[in-house]
Amino acid sequence: MREKVSLVCTECQSRNYNAAKKKGDGVRFEVKKYCPKCGKHTIHREGK
Repeated sequence: MREKVSLVCTECQSRNYNAAKKKGDGVRFEVKKYCPKCGKHTIHREGK
């Protein structure tokens, strides 16, 4: 099973993207993506 998670920009805290990850995985998902609010590529982490 997979669960939906939202990705939050580490600089401006806006929720820009959705992703799916393996359910029960203890690791927080982290990826570098473009933030339209900041106007640059930033690290996005899994939100709560």
